[in-house]
Amino acid sequence: MTESNKAIDLYDVTIIGGGPAGMYAAFYSGMRNMKTKLIEAKDELGGYLHMYPEKTIWDVGGIPPIRCDKLIEWLSKQARTFDPTLLFGQKMIGFARQPDGTLLLETDTGERHHTRTVIIAIGRGVAQLQKLDIEGADRFEVTNLYYTLQDLNSFRGRRVLVSGGGNTAVDWARELADVADRVTVVHRRDEFTAMERHVEEMRRVVDVRTPYAVERLHGDGDAVRQVTIRHVETGAFERLDVDAVVVNHGYNRDYGSLREWGLTIGEWGLTVNNQAETNIPGIFAAGDCSTHSSKVRLIAGAFVDAVLALNSAKRYIDPSAAPMAYVSSHNDRFRELNKQLTR
Repeated sequence: MTESNKAIDLYDVTIIGGGPAGMYAAFYSGMRNMKTKLIEAKDELGGYLHMYPEKTIWDVGGIPPIRCDKLIEWLSKQARTFDPTLLFGQKMIGFARQPDGTLLLETDTGERHHTRTVIIAIGRGVAQLQKLDIEGADRFEVTNLYYTLQDLNSFRGRRVLVSGGGNTAVDWARELADVADRVTVVHRRDEFTAMERHVEEMRRVVDVRTPYAVERLHGDGDAVRQVTIRHVETGAFERLDVDAVVVNHGYNRDYGSLREWGLTIGEWGLTVNNQAETNIPGIFAAGDCSTHSSKVRLIAGAFVDAVLALNSAKRYIDPSAAPMAYVSSHNDRFRELNKQLTR
């Protein structure tokens, strides 16, 4: 039977988005014995993590430093533990409330999905890179102007300029310092919006120029050979020799059709309460796309958001349900799986 024929099947929860929050929500939903569907707009799980596959992540509880692509692999495997329905290549368009209170979702493929509850876990939405606003910069994107890193070894022995001041820019600078001949970080403010310890480490191993901004790229053919940077306070210029330029100025959030759903959306995402409830009954949100007063913007925080959203969805369906799932050592859903592990 094709999925289009099964689309009218009623699910307990439909998760929109396959990043860390969506994947963990799919796993935890299985712990709560809920019939689960996950819909991802791209063709694979992982979400925003695919933007930096070689980045090493240190701050996931109980896991030693791990490459991002390996973390995706583990989370993806965990998400499939209880065999949720996984659909790819579909973007959400809208929803309609049914007479019985359930929701009928529609995607850009024309397929419909019937569900009791929805958890929105779309991360940064359709992430759009904030590119260098410099005339002619786009012609260097095919050579040595980068907006994401795929292979650190390709920068070995090179002079690299990194522009940006967030966590990703700082992490890239630290990792590039291990392979590049020289790394220069340019940021328009003296303060960096990254983990303090990582900023301190970065300052020890790279040349940090603040408050500076990239003013002009000087090319030899289609490759950048020099960069002019400008001191944002004095206006003084300096010209640096480079072999590569790496830019991370963040991303613009694009929630697409969700803006037409009537959800409350603020500067930092969908506004939810501390139980992950949006302003629309039966619709919850988790991960980077949501914001609340106790928000923790770490991958670990996305897991907590997912748990809160699932628990709220469970009790929305059945107000008499337990407030949370039993821990795995006491959860009957793991009994047979535990036997398989010990065989």
